[in-house]
Amino acid sequence: MEFVMPVFAGIVVIFGLVKRVPVFDIFLKGAKEGMLLLYNIAPTIMGLVFAVDLLRSSGAINVICNFVEPAADFLGFPKEIVPMVLLRPVSGSGSTALLTSLYQDCGPDSFAGQVASVLAGSSETTFYAVAMYFGSIKVKKIRHTLVAALIADFTAAVMSIITVRFFT
Repeated sequence: MEFVMPVFAGIVVIFGLVKRVPVFDIFLKGAKEGMLLLYNIAPTIMGLVFAVDLLRSSGAINVICNFVEPAADFLGFPKEIVPMVLLRPVSGSGSTALLTSLYQDCGPDSFAGQVASVLAGSSETTFYAVAMYFGSIKVKKIRHTLVAALIADFTAAVMSIITVRFFT
């Protein structure tokens, strides 16, 4: 498998030469566009990372979880997954850390561990994705997309619980 990328690159170069395309010039143009895109997206990503770190280090996540837990309990959510449900749309690495912690506390085969596993695989880091994709094309009006994506995240959490209950 180590030869796949060099072979692919070689095929692209050979195809470009056969078609008389200035391969290196096109490569440089693409690299320049990639750097400009990174330059445009970087402030958004840095702001998002700062916000996530601020929420985690200030304890705001714990306060929000304590506020949401009664409603989650009423809906049948395991209380152990509430922090992950809240953090997953914001931070992939943060929710992965919570998933690892949940595995250590409850076990991967516990109901909460199974629900968290399904949730991790079926939900998206909504705010990150919206910041990346909409930020890269300079779209500022995201309210409908954000509402729809957060509803999808909530649906993923509910369906994770239903799926684990159905299959266990």
